[in-house]
Order: sequence, then structure tokens, then C-alpha cells
Amino acid sequence: MPKLHLKQVARGLATIGLVAFLAACASGNKPKPADLPANVALMGVRQAWTAKVGEVGFPLTVNVQGNTLTLASTDGTLTALDGTTGAQLWRVSVGAKLAAGVGSDGKTAAVVTQNNELIAFESGRELWRKKTDALAYTAPLVAGGRVFLLAADRSVSAFDGATGQRLWAQQRPGEPLILQQGGVLLPVGDTLVVGQSGRLVGMNPLNGSTRWDALVATSRGTNDVERLVDLVGPANRVGDVVCVRAFQSSLGCVNAVNGMLQWSKPSVGATGVSGNDTSVFSVENDGQVVAFKRSNGERDWSIDRLRYRGLSAPLAIGRTVVVGDNTGLVHFMSREDGSALNRISTDGSAIETAPVLAGNTVVVVTRKGSIYGFQPE
Repeated sequence: MPKLHLKQVARGLATIGLVAFLAACASGNKPKPADLPANVALMGVRQAWTAKVGEVGFPLTVNVQGNTLTLASTDGTLTALDGTTGAQLWRVSVGAKLAAGVGSDGKTAAVVTQNNELIAFESGRELWRKKTDALAYTAPLVAGGRVFLLAADRSVSAFDGATGQRLWAQQRPGEPLILQQGGVLLPVGDTLVVGQSGRLVGMNPLNGSTRWDALVATSRGTNDVERLVDLVGPANRVGDVVCVRAFQSSLGCVNAVNGMLQWSKPSVGATGVSGNDTSVFSVENDGQVVAFKRSNGERDWSIDRLRYRGLSAPLAIGRTVVVGDNTGLVHFMSREDGSALNRISTDGSAIETAPVLAGNTVVVVTRKGSIYGFQPE
């Protein structure tokens, strides 16, 4: 369930505040999901392996580099696994509860603790840790020998990947509320692409200067909660085009070379998106799964059989779209029309992160910290 973070920032002082829930989420009158029909397995899915990490109660990003998965638990257990077999490559304790992670380039991994420390590791060995000026809920980005951090005060900073020396920091004013979930931070060519409020911004990774600034969604309403606008991860990139969700507002696609907004369409949801060269896939607040045409944002299809099941962000792979739900089920559906292809059970707790693909293995992580590797036919 999305949380809000009330922040107060003055000259780089640490972000402080309280956590509040959206009024709609606080209501106990939640619609009951419809019963699922009997599962008809039209596509084979094999459970290849399972592993365990501690409970996950923070905005975890499962990092995939080649066939290596790097992930973590709330208590600060950081681990790397072989995506094909689930074999543990290394494991280390951070020594503090985590607020964000994991970022990795396949060599260096980085996380942020609830004590506002950015920590970098190499093969399970700590390289450095640095105190940050604000909380962070977005996994650090490790790229080009640097570690980039998007903080909860909407500042962006760059650190030397080997030493942790801060190289630059850029601050952008924003609204007093920010979502306590992962935002948008990714590389596209030689540009650092960052979500700041309702804007997607292209930055020079060498000094943080702005190359372009694209408006995806605007603030609305009469109070801070109603005016909240944030871009949430995961984003979806195909070539030079990045498609993103603006929380409870819209979907949009931006050319990350010139910063031109290609289209923006209404879409009321709280999770990130996935896609391929023809479609962008979204989960709406009520559990509808929707396919938008990538070329112009028009709706292609939608299905409502998974309404009110607390769905994760989707994953598009091959002919399939995969989502997890809050009972631990993993649903495989056709990318052509959303029809059901199969569903698989896990440990009964919510699928906590967007499914990811490592090689030919779909990986999901549950709230209880179970990690499953599934191999579709």
C-alpha cells in the first residue's frame, strides 16, 4: 500500500517527517476480489528453484545483471544469487535496516539504510559507507564507475564508486509530500534519466546539469495530498524511449535523447510499468491489467478478472505478461489479449516486488522473503 512521506528540507538538512496513509487506503471497506476460476495451464511453467532472504517490508528493487540477481531484506541482509539455479554467490549483513536498494552494475552493489547511509559492496565485501543528507526510497543506480542517488528531498547526487567521494549534488524544489516507494532513476546512453515530481529529467552524469526536462503529469487538487505527483518505478525502456507512471494520474512515454514527450494518457495506478516494442502494460488501482499501444498510448485491451487482488507491477516477457498478487499467486497471461495462461502459488504472502527476468527465469520475491525462480516453456 502506497505511503506518503511528509518532508521538511532546509539547506540540505536531513529529510524528516512522518508517514501517513492515503485516506482511500485507510478505509476498511475494501472491495472483495472475485473468486478465481479453476486454473487451466495453457502454458507450462516450471518452478526451477527457491531460496530465502529475510522479510521484505521496504521498496526493494531486485537488481539483474546478466544472470546474477542481487536483492536484500529489511533487516539488512544483502545477497547475490545465480538466476538459473538459485545458488548463493555471496551474502553479507549491512548491519542496519534498509530503506532502499539494491543497485548494482554486476561488480559494485549499493543500498541505503534507514540511518541515511549509502553503502557500497563488492562481492560481499564492504567498500565504503557515506552519510547522506536525506532519506532515500529509490534504489541507487550504479553505472560508469559511479553511484547515483535520488533522495526523498528530490535531490540527485553522484558518488565515486571506488571511494564514495561525493562528486556533485543537484537540488530541485518540490512538493512537501513524497511517496515512500521507489522512483525513476536509470541510464539511457550517456544521459542520467531521473523522475522528479511529475517530470522526467535528463541529466549529464558528469556534473548533474540538466539536458532536458519533460513534463509527464501536473499537480492537481487543493491540499498537499491531492497535489502529490511523483513518477514511480519501475520504468520501461525500449531503445531511446522511456515510459513511466505518474502516481494515480497518468502514463507517459518520453524520448530520452531529446526529451520530447511522445504521449501521456490518463491511468489511475500506483505501480510501475513494463512493456515491449509494441505495448506498455499497466496495473490500475482496482486491479485491471491494461495494455496501451506504445506508438500512441491508445488502449489495446484490458482484463478485470484480477480486480482487487493487490497486484504487483507487471513484467512483459516474450508472449507473456506476468503479475503477482497479495495472496502469493503469480499470474501468467497472454500479451495479445490478457487471457489467462497459467498461475503458480508461492508461500501465501504478497508478491512484494515487480517480477524480474534473469536469463530464462522469472523471479519473484514475497513479503516473507521467499524467492522463487520459474521457467516458462
